[in-house]
Amino acid sequence: MLHAGKPATATETAPGAEAAEKAETADVGAHGQEAEAEAEDGHGAKPQGGHGAEVAKDDSALDWFKFPTQFFVPILRNGTPTAIMVLSLTVEMPASARPEIEAQEHRLRDALLNALMIEANTGGFEGNFTSDPAQQRLRAALLAAAQNAAGPSVKRILIEDIGRQQQ
Repeated sequence: MLHAGKPATATETAPGAEAAEKAETADVGAHGQEAEAEAEDGHGAKPQGGHGAEVAKDDSALDWFKFPTQFFVPILRNGTPTAIMVLSLTVEMPASARPEIEAQEHRLRDALLNALMIEANTGGFEGNFTSDPAQQRLRAALLAAAQNAAGPSVKRILIEDIGRQQQ
């Protein structure tokens, strides 16, 4: 039972956990010598591959390049600046591609800023620009621009910060 102001323990948060723990302890006690022998000859050892190993391998191979400065995009209405969009962007890529991406930082920044200005000029930052469809459209445009500038090693463009400052 949980009590206000008292931290929950494993047995309080998971009903039946105590019984399961006792069963595990009994199993280890009854088969302790067998389990040790199986582990030594390879039987009963934890699998080295499997679905989890592939995911972990792929995830560890990713790297991120964060642009050191924010992107500032003017919003114009009838030729007059009405707001500024401020964004912090990061490039997701394979770890092996990091030197190549860093070497193309300026080309990437130019391509992303160009895509952001196209979004601004076509109304992409008007209204609810944080809605899911608007964000998906923006992410797709940024990814296409980044891949055109730096190649297919760019896997995603992460929008870490986004804000609109009215003038």
